[in-house]
Amino acid sequence: MYEEDILTLREILKASKNLCVFTGAGISVPSGIPDFRSADGLYNQESGLNIPPEQIISHSFFVRHPKIFYEFYKSKMLYPDALPNAAHRYFAALEKEGKRVSVVTQNIDGLHQKAGSSRVYEIHGSVLRNFCMQCGAEYGVDVVSESDGIPYCKKCGGMIKPDVVLYEEPLDEQVVTGAIHAIEAADTLLVIGTSLVVYPAASYIRFYGGDNLVIINKSKTDYDRFAKLAIYEDIVRVVEDLQK
Repeated sequence: MYEEDILTLREILKASKNLCVFTGAGISVPSGIPDFRSADGLYNQESGLNIPPEQIISHSFFVRHPKIFYEFYKSKMLYPDALPNAAHRYFAALEKEGKRVSVVTQNIDGLHQKAGSSRVYEIHGSVLRNFCMQCGAEYGVDVVSESDGIPYCKKCGGMIKPDVVLYEEPLDEQVVTGAIHAIEAADTLLVIGTSLVVYPAASYIRFYGGDNLVIINKSKTDYDRFAKLAIYEDIVRVVEDLQK
């Protein structure tokens, strides 16, 4: 069955001219970045603080306890040395070969861009971008990762915040609009490495009206019944088999 699915997926991708790839944490796990909800995921790791991770990475907690926030954030959510894996590189290569490939990602690691993808909609922001909350000065990830405690602006002394959407914060409307347009315009939608339980992001796949919805995830999702293909496997293995 798996072998037949790979053959079918290969034909779908070959015929596709406007591909949208919707990715979650599962695509970055092979790069050494833990996901959120698995047994070894971020939400099941011991923080040592007796505070739920979801609370720590909320806007209100960040404002009230920035020191504790940054202790957790820098130790659990920053992986500046992580590199794109075969899956990230595969979709970037499809773009270089002439296909129109848009990436809508829930990830904040920037690995799709590092791999070479040019049309990437980061629904939840990026750890690679940071800004001063007082003057708006922009900073890279090194200023945060190398700071001693709370990172402060070198220009005005204001506190620096990651350009990451925390709990209680709204999504960027411009990014959401671009993501939805990419999904609507696609002739093929690949959903990869996400359990599709994080809203509103998961709801965006409902804007896809085509025939080629493919879900690749290690576990089942509530959207599998709508998919042309549902493959329960690691995306790196799938990509390697596609390339054989």
